[in-house]
Amino acid sequence: MPAGATHSDSCKLPRPFWNAVERLGLRPASVLRHARLPATLHFDETAVITTPQLFAVWKSIETLSGDAAFSLRMVRDTSTATHKLAFLAASYAVNYRDGLERIARFKRMCSPDKMRFDEGDGTVAVVTDWPPGTAAEPALSVDASFAMMLELGRRGTGRHITPVAVDYARQDLATAVHEEFFGCAIRFGADRDRLVLRSADLDLAFLGHNPELLSMLTPALAAELADIEAQADVSEHIKLVLKRRMASGRPDVASVARELGLSERTLQRRITEKGTTFRALLDAARQELGRSLLSDTSIDIEEVAFLLGYEDPNSFYRSFKGWEQMTPGTWRKIHANAAARKSSPA
Repeated sequence: MPAGATHSDSCKLPRPFWNAVERLGLRPASVLRHARLPATLHFDETAVITTPQLFAVWKSIETLSGDAAFSLRMVRDTSTATHKLAFLAASYAVNYRDGLERIARFKRMCSPDKMRFDEGDGTVAVVTDWPPGTAAEPALSVDASFAMMLELGRRGTGRHITPVAVDYARQDLATAVHEEFFGCAIRFGADRDRLVLRSADLDLAFLGHNPELLSMLTPALAAELADIEAQADVSEHIKLVLKRRMASGRPDVASVARELGLSERTLQRRITEKGTTFRALLDAARQELGRSLLSDTSIDIEEVAFLLGYEDPNSFYRSFKGWEQMTPGTWRKIHANAAARKSSPA
């Protein structure tokens, strides 16, 4: 846990979050560096950050994307199956109200904010309470929360639910994407951020209600399901562990086995069953991570070498030339030019 973080001030950004960011064209490493966080943090499923660091991530996304509607697109374009676990579990709720209550409970596992539901006069106002002293929540973070709650109802009920109103504390103007997505009055300069829904909509049944799956998606069983998934594709899981351990030194079989909760013998057997070796997986993980880091031109090549666990840049240069038959600098230049041509108008 970073210095200064406490239980009430700890947040997690799961892999689906970074997958969604990347699908919309932003490199997680670039976002993290802009937010002054480790460039490989997104590979660490257990990483915990503070609320100010979380807000810095959202502000970096807004700055780098230049898109005020970025988080709306993130939520809208992410399928239910690849969404966060909380969203997936809530999708099997009895009705919209039950789904929102499950989201509120699950959010406590990865963020210090609390969702509150103020009901009266046929409406329910959903607000978020952050711990005292927390700075104003970034615009994209607020949008993401509102979008997630609304998408949950729309996908669960099979109806295009429209809020009564969306209130923002910030002073701004609604984009066309905001107006199209919410389809209701959007008010700025309110006393606080607030999503107002109809009480009747919250009582709509969810078409995919499944009590058996709900019981399976409790936190304890979710961990077991993750282990099953990891065993099904042990090579990719090992590479993920290697990528997030590289900067701290040369990972070995023993350290990877400990992180996976396996004996060295069991890990070696599973690697052999996949028709590969630990060294081959280490090389593959380094190649993949190396390409990803080199694609971000804000990271110096010497820093890439460090993040890949090399003791000096020359060792990295020799390995990279063996992988790509060219130097890291040449590779970066070629791919930067190719990316520029791809983004240029015809």
